[in-house]
Amino acid sequence: MKGKDLLSVADLGGEDIRLLISDAIDMKAQGWLSILSGKTLAIMFEKPSLRTRVSFELAMRQLGGQTVYLSPAEVGLGERESVPDVARVLSRYVDAITARTFSHQTLESLASYASVPVINALSDLEHPCQALADLLTIHEKKNGLEGLTLAFVGDGNNVAHSLMLAASLVGMNFRIASPADYRVQDRILNLAQGYALASGVEIVCTEEPQVAVSGADVVYTDVWTSMGQEAEVDERRRVFSRYQVNNELLSLAGEDAILMHPLPAHRGEEVSEGILDSPQSVVFDQAENRLHIQKALLAMMLGGLEIPLPGY
Repeated sequence: MKGKDLLSVADLGGEDIRLLISDAIDMKAQGWLSILSGKTLAIMFEKPSLRTRVSFELAMRQLGGQTVYLSPAEVGLGERESVPDVARVLSRYVDAITARTFSHQTLESLASYASVPVINALSDLEHPCQALADLLTIHEKKNGLEGLTLAFVGDGNNVAHSLMLAASLVGMNFRIASPADYRVQDRILNLAQGYALASGVEIVCTEEPQVAVSGADVVYTDVWTSMGQEAEVDERRRVFSRYQVNNELLSLAGEDAILMHPLPAHRGEEVSEGILDSPQSVVFDQAENRLHIQKALLAMMLGGLEIPLPGY
């Protein structure tokens, strides 16, 4: 890793990601370990969560560590108590902090003032743990990553940002179809294009879902309206109406293409009814793999990159 924190997928290199996937596969087979015995992780959320909270809590427990969950009411980041003060206090108690925030700047401030590692459990800019779990899932289903094409259809949001960076780091082609006013941020695109150039892969940004999906190995979508955007729901439904992933669009992908979604899903909006329950869907494998990749990540950040597994 480039530093003590994981705020962006770009804090990892391609080899870091490959090693995390390898360790996650081993840990998935091994089950419970004790390599983080005596370690404590603070889990601090401004947004509610199902997969993120459960996967981080179980990841620490299955590695022999423990967690402390801090709700928005208990902390009040930047309101009840300043972000720098929270960071400095928690650093005296715990070995790492994972935070799910509305603003990426909050995470950056936490990391700046904390003396322990800070992990991005979701911000408005990125969702690195989701992208890492997605690559683990793709690796399992496709027996590798290099040379594959991932097509993202929908909003150029935090998940799209992290997926674009992760794919370009490990040698996957990345295509994204978004409406003109909902594209990925230029600074994320520019960074990913640099990684893609080094990896010898291609990044394509288009407004046409059919162009993005044609021949792709992986078709990925996400909600059109995220938490905090509820006032935009009617406008977003109008703008994204032709970006729904349905059987017609999915038929343009490769013969063995898989369908991915980070959940929660708005069935009947970004995905047609029933399609997430089709044989091509791997959404619940993705959800499970949040646990396994986060075990590997926590072990790397708190216990060393090379994981000594019993029996290996």
